[in-house]
Amino acid sequence: MPVRSFPFPRTPRLDLEPEYSRLQQQEPVSRVRFPYGEEAWLVTRYTDVRTVLTDPRFSRAASLERDVPRVTEENFSGGIVAMDPPEHTRVRSVCRHAFTARTVARLRERATAIATELVKDALAEEAFDGVEDFALPFTLKVICDLLGVPYEEREQFRHWAEAGLATTSISEDERWAATGQMWDYVAGLLAKRRERPQDDLISAMLAVQGESGTVTDDELVIVVMTILVAGYETTSTQLPNFVYVLLDDLSRFRALVADPSLVPTAVEELMRYVPLEANGTTPRYALEDVELSGVLVEAGSPVVAASVIANRDPRVFADPDRLDLARAPNPHLGFGLGAHFCLGAPLARLELRVALEVLTAAAPGLRLVPDESGITWKAGTLMRGPARLMLTEEGGKKP
Repeated sequence: MPVRSFPFPRTPRLDLEPEYSRLQQQEPVSRVRFPYGEEAWLVTRYTDVRTVLTDPRFSRAASLERDVPRVTEENFSGGIVAMDPPEHTRVRSVCRHAFTARTVARLRERATAIATELVKDALAEEAFDGVEDFALPFTLKVICDLLGVPYEEREQFRHWAEAGLATTSISEDERWAATGQMWDYVAGLLAKRRERPQDDLISAMLAVQGESGTVTDDELVIVVMTILVAGYETTSTQLPNFVYVLLDDLSRFRALVADPSLVPTAVEELMRYVPLEANGTTPRYALEDVELSGVLVEAGSPVVAASVIANRDPRVFADPDRLDLARAPNPHLGFGLGAHFCLGAPLARLELRVALEVLTAAAPGLRLVPDESGITWKAGTLMRGPARLMLTEEGGKKP
């Protein structure tokens, strides 16, 4: 069986690399070689990806003892993402009150107010950047409010979060330094909240930690750092992605303007359709021999589950390359699955829904600026998305 270099050469914009589709059809379990680490299996069909994500025969903790397939020279895997149940369950327990339906509902009003004010300010200009003027400050303010992180300290926090998901855009030393600085900052914030609790998520997690006594301070720092990075960086990238996809074909955006009730299903469909990951996910290791699509994956082998193409599997999704804003049911894997299902999924759903609701209501004539230079795309990171997305409202500057 041939061994392919991975990740595949990135395609322009948000197009999915054609090699994924070819493999899904002809070689659903294939061998790949990352820039660093050992060779791995790549699985591309929905059923196999689901198995790797949910079956206890596949482990993340085993990666701590291996030369993990990766895109960076240094191995940055660790923390809660490298734990298996029951350890993972124990540490994650401090978040049991984090994103409950009640907590998220309380956040909706605040998120709506934040988005409304940002859009109002943005529309006062002839054109605005959907990344810097909307998506980034929106997600930053929401996550800062939730965790109790002072918003005036957002710039250093943004630097740390972006460093956590960088590949080649910064050096290994810079990434380690940013991680250490973020660790010290979060540890200090936890100490402050322990002395003077507030009505925020960090204080709530400290209360759970005190009740259970099963999660250490270092583990709690790891949890908070994970939420900070995942709760900000991924959503602040997906939101501009969604806006770009909707405006690239104006019939999509107009459909949401005409029928706002489509927003919830549209968010789920965009999560399925937009290939956020650019470099593959954290490998799982087979703890015993497992057969996937007729191929024997031997015990000890690392396996990369390609959710981006599993979300386009025609065996599960009818006409998978078509964006259907009313698609239901929609069992996409955009938030993962199993024990490592995205902890912040309820928050991300809330932010994405609120953002699209506010944008379609306040700016029904929103358009991409008709100039190719108005869009630039990220490079050297784990995620695809625009670094700059210039937008304008039909009719020009608002009074």
